[in-house]
Amino acid sequence: MLIIGIAGGTGCGKTTVVNQIVNELPENEVCVISQDSYYKDTSHLTYEERVQINFDHPQSIDFELLCNHLTELKQGKTIEQPVYSFVEHNRTGETISTKPSKVIIVEGILILTNPKIREMFDIKIYVHADSDERLIRRLKRDIAERGRDLNEVLDRYQTTLKPMHQQFIDPTKEYADLIIPNNNYNNVAIDIVRTIVKERLN
Repeated sequence: MLIIGIAGGTGCGKTTVVNQIVNELPENEVCVISQDSYYKDTSHLTYEERVQINFDHPQSIDFELLCNHLTELKQGKTIEQPVYSFVEHNRTGETISTKPSKVIIVEGILILTNPKIREMFDIKIYVHADSDERLIRRLKRDIAERGRDLNEVLDRYQTTLKPMHQQFIDPTKEYADLIIPNNNYNNVAIDIVRTIVKERLN
């Protein structure tokens, strides 16, 4: 089993990179685990209280559960990934059954901040895009997919996303085995990752 961690700031293009890797592998040989599924359960809070949570701080992630799930997958066990709602800012109570596979990709902005999780990755990748590009992508996604309005997204970016990126996310570049600049489509970097994955699998 090969476990790949893919990190980078919000809107940097992690999903694009993940998809480019996944598309090169047989469907039954790869699974993707998103950090977003592992936001802590906030059922004990009101909606108004949940809205105020800093979801870009490492403390918002249930790293213990993620670690346990990765351990179980390595042991050949099936896990039940939580399902998270960005509209409700909470887990839905549903889960997705995820079976072990040859390649497991874990993606998320904060996954390289946790030493225990970092140690579980065979390959650590950081996807880099400049801040203007990331903000534009974040605006488009949050308005189209998550029901946010322009002012809400911009306010969160200025008060939370940007300072959290500078404090926690950008410094994790130093742990990466490979940094992929992703302002544009990066064929060379993706080809390198594909080659490494195929060599490890063989």
